[in-house]
Amino acid sequence: MPERNFADELTRRIRERRSQVVVGLDPRLERLPREITESADSPADAVLAFNRAVIDAVAEHAVAVKPQIAFYEQLGCAGMHAYAKSVRHAQERDLLVIGDGKRNDIASTAAAYAAAHLGGPGDEAAAGGDFRADAVTINPYLGSDGVRPFLQAASATGGGVFVLVKTSNASSAEVQDLEVGGCRVYERVAELVEQWGEPYRGESGYSLLGAVVGATFPRQLAALRARMPHTPFLVPGFGAQGGRVEDVAAAFDREGCGAVVNSSRGVIFAWQRPPYDEEFGEGRWREAVTAAAARMRSDLWEATS
Repeated sequence: MPERNFADELTRRIRERRSQVVVGLDPRLERLPREITESADSPADAVLAFNRAVIDAVAEHAVAVKPQIAFYEQLGCAGMHAYAKSVRHAQERDLLVIGDGKRNDIASTAAAYAAAHLGGPGDEAAAGGDFRADAVTINPYLGSDGVRPFLQAASATGGGVFVLVKTSNASSAEVQDLEVGGCRVYERVAELVEQWGEPYRGESGYSLLGAVVGATFPRQLAALRARMPHTPFLVPGFGAQGGRVEDVAAAFDREGCGAVVNSSRGVIFAWQRPPYDEEFGEGRWREAVTAAAARMRSDLWEATS
C-alpha cells in the first residue's frame, strides 16, 4: 500500500484550503477568449493555453480540477497532448486532477484503462504515464469485474476512483431510477460502492472509492449520503446545470468534508454571464474566472462547515 490514501489527501486539502471546489476543464472552442484563439497555432494549442490560464486563475481557491476527456479526444492526438500537458500543469500548481473519462470494461481491458489513467500494475506499458491523473471516473455497469482493476491500481498508487451512482442529467431516471428487487438501481449501486470501498478506507474514515452524485437531485443526494457514510462524493451539476449551495449541503459531514463540488461552465466561462460579464468582460476574463472560483469557495464553505 502507498503512503497516501486518496480520501485522506482530499480531506487534508479541503481542511487546509477551506475549499470543496473542483473546476471542470471542459473547453469549448467557440467560447474561448479571442486573445487565446487568435494567438494559437491550432485548436489544441488554444485549449492548452486556455487551460493553463484557468488553472493559474483558480489554483488558490480549488482543491482539484476535472478535465472531461471527450473535449480533448475530439481534437485527435494533438488534443490528447493538450490533455496530458493540462494534467501536468494542474499538478504542478498543487491541484488534484480527476480525469473524467467514465471508463470501464473487464479483466485486462479494465486494467489497461486503469494503468493509463492511474498507474499501478501494468504502468510500464502506459506510455510513460502521459494521462495519469490523481483520480478517475468510471461507470459500474459491468459490476465488480469492471471496478476491481481500478481499485487495485488506485490502492497501489494513492489514487482515487469515483463511480457513477446518480448522475446530474435529467434522463438519468430512465435507467437509474428503475425499481429492481425492492429498491432503485442507483440505490443498489450505492450499496455496492460502499461495500466495494470498505477495504480501502483511510484515517479520514472515507474510502478511496467515491461516488458521483448530481447536485440536481438534492433529495436523492441526501438519502445517498445516509446510505454511504464512508464514501466521498463528487457532485456535478452545480451552477450552470442548476445546482445550488442548498442543494449540495447534505453531501458534507459536520466538518465540511466528505465531498467536493464541480463547476465547469460557471467558472471557466464566468465572464460570459452575470454578474461577471458587466464587472469584468472578456478583457479581464482571467479575473472573472478567479472571482467565480473564489465566490463558489466561500459560498460552499460558509454553508457546510
